[in-house]
Order: sequence, then structure tokens, then C-alpha cells
Amino acid sequence: MKVLKLSAQGLPQSWISLEEAVLHYAADEVRWEAGGEIAVFHGGHNAITGEQSVITVNSIIGTKGVPSINPFDLRPSLTNSKLFTRDRNVCAYCGVDHHETELTREHIIPFAQDGQDHWMNVVTACRACNHRKSSRTPEQAGMPLLYAPYIPSLWEDFILRNRRILADQMEFLMAHVPRSSRLLIN
Repeated sequence: MKVLKLSAQGLPQSWISLEEAVLHYAADEVRWEAGGEIAVFHGGHNAITGEQSVITVNSIIGTKGVPSINPFDLRPSLTNSKLFTRDRNVCAYCGVDHHETELTREHIIPFAQDGQDHWMNVVTACRACNHRKSSRTPEQAGMPLLYAPYIPSLWEDFILRNRRILADQMEFLMAHVPRSSRLLIN
């Protein structure tokens, strides 16, 4: 289980472990909380009062300090897992929904024609369509794209990074996803 760490201004910074979240609480770096309580940690007893320390961790925390991520400098890393999720496991050529194991990263302008490996030049394709298209462009292969590639926003990237997102974390992130995002399509 991961905690969504945000800057004090509410910008996503990272997915952190419960232990890392406890360190932020103990250092008094948590400025605000959202979402539900997901864990309670019991510490030692105060020598004077005899009171036991207790830290309750919420699923979303806003921390003090300067944000480490500037949303304008964001270049989300490209992985097959994120790509397939961005494209909802749908082949960009035949439009069929496939299991992850049947999908490939397909370069619109192939490497053989000086294509690059970046978000705007890749789509999800099933193995059969990728093989059929080969090292040609969609136009050369007579295989038009069914959807356009795009670079995920900061909010989308945080959704694409984590497979186990709690409902309140997903609700928080989805509230900031651009209306044009493919993640909003039912």
C-alpha cells in the first residue's frame, strides 16, 4: 500500500511507503491530509507522562517544503505498462482490447525511418498488427491510427505509475486529469 505524497500546494510528488509517510509525520512535515486513514503506528511510551506515541497515516498527505516536481518540466518516463494503460490495452490499428501479454509498443514512425522512442511516436498495438505494419508508417502500410498518441499530464502519470491506487487517491487524482484524457473514457 502506498501513500500519495503531495506538495503543500497539492501537486503530486511521489508514491511513498507507509514507513516513509510515518517519517514525514514524525518530523512534523505533514501540512495537511486527505483521504482515509489507512494505518496506525504505535511507538514507545513517554518516560514522564507514560503516554504511548501514536501516528495515524492518511492515504494522501501534503508536505511542507519546496516541491521537488515542477509540473512544467515534467517528462513522464515511457514504459510499456504505462503506455498500455494510457491506451486502455486497445490496439491502435484493429481497435481490439487485448491482454497485456498480447501487446507491443508500436512506433508510428519506425526506427528504420528515424523514428524516436517517445510518447508522441508510440501507441499500443497487438502483435499481429505490429507485425503486419512492420517498418512502415501507418500511411505506407494502409493502417490508419484509430486514436492519437499524447503525453500524459502529471496527474495521469501518477495514475499510470501505480497499479494499486486506493479509491480516495484515485478520486483525488482523477479530479485533476484533463477532460481530454483517455483515462476518463468508460
